[in-house]
Amino acid sequence: MIKVVAKGTYFDGKAEEVIELFKELVSETRKEKGCISYSLFRDVKNASILTMIEEWENREALDAHMKTEHFMRIVPIISKLRIDSELNIYELVM
Repeated sequence: MIKVVAKGTYFDGKAEEVIELFKELVSETRKEKGCISYSLFRDVKNASILTMIEEWENREALDAHMKTEHFMRIVPIISKLRIDSELNIYELVM
């Protein structure tokens, strides 16, 4: 199992726009083979921080996800609205 934590800090006033973009990405991604969960969270202390927490059956499913039309179309738009980001990919140990 693979867990992904993708955290982004967005420019002032852009988080709501980003959430709208994520709606399609989340909807389409949840239909993908190998997707266990795919959810967007907002930091309770800073509304400009959004974090996608993902769970995939394996690395192959995650790699396939990153090549989908919706990912390749939406993520670059979201990236332009971000101040910075952090991506961590974890493998299940126990």
